[in-house]
Amino acid sequence: MGRFLNRWSLAAAILVMIIIAGAVVIGLESGRSQPVEISLDPAPAPEGEIYVGGEVNNPGIYPLKPGDSLEDVLRAAGGVTGDADPGSIEISVPEKGEVAALQKVNINTADSWLLAALPGIGETRAQAIIAYRQQNGLFRDINALLNVAGIGSVTLDNIRDLITVVD
Repeated sequence: MGRFLNRWSLAAAILVMIIIAGAVVIGLESGRSQPVEISLDPAPAPEGEIYVGGEVNNPGIYPLKPGDSLEDVLRAAGGVTGDADPGSIEISVPEKGEVAALQKVNINTADSWLLAALPGIGETRAQAIIAYRQQNGLFRDINALLNVAGIGSVTLDNIRDLITVVD
């Protein structure tokens, strides 16, 4: 009878070990997560207009086409200034239907580099604007720019929406 009990004890012990090993294997298998695949529709490429400002040569609003890169946008803005801090370049894409609000250049207080960045102004005309306001006082109206040598009605019309005489 002792031998019979030993065999049953051995069989029971083996059965318990098999059950424990099976539970461990099942526990390990269920603990492994299967990779989850998420599929999203690609976002539509932005299109429309983009404002580029800060330390770029020609701040303003530029057309944005699908596939344009940041490099394309900066190239359209005349590139970055020579001593540009990458953190000081401003790029803003208005929401669909939203009109981009531009910060206008105050021709009474703007430095030469900022005036020169206006379309059609450049360094020579920027210096002429500064010389004019030093000799004649502050501009009371943007139309007074017509009194500055080298600035005609076409140039003024091109920058009219970009300039102001008030803060």
